[in-house]
Amino acid sequence: MIVEYLRYALPAGTGAQFELDYAQAAAQLDASPHCLGYELARCVEQPDRYLLRIEWDSAEGHLQGFRGSPGFRDFLAPIRRYIEAIEEMRHYERTGVRSARD
Repeated sequence: MIVEYLRYALPAGTGAQFELDYAQAAAQLDASPHCLGYELARCVEQPDRYLLRIEWDSAEGHLQGFRGSPGFRDFLAPIRRYIEAIEEMRHYERTGVRSARD
């Protein structure tokens, strides 16, 4: 499993629409066998900043499986306008450092 993080810095006042658009796009994440889970978080101190965390079965599952699927076009359609607001889009591996509560 890998974790993809996307950091967004949106234009002021666009957060509510961004959340609605991502809720629509997320249906394609739910439908993908490669997506193991996801969460969109809004920054408390700077409400126009968001962090999207997506768990994928593998980088290949994300890049070839999901992006190569018919659902990717439907995923991208409602959120395409926010691509320029992406500050970071990277895949990460989990380490052994984590809360004992997990």
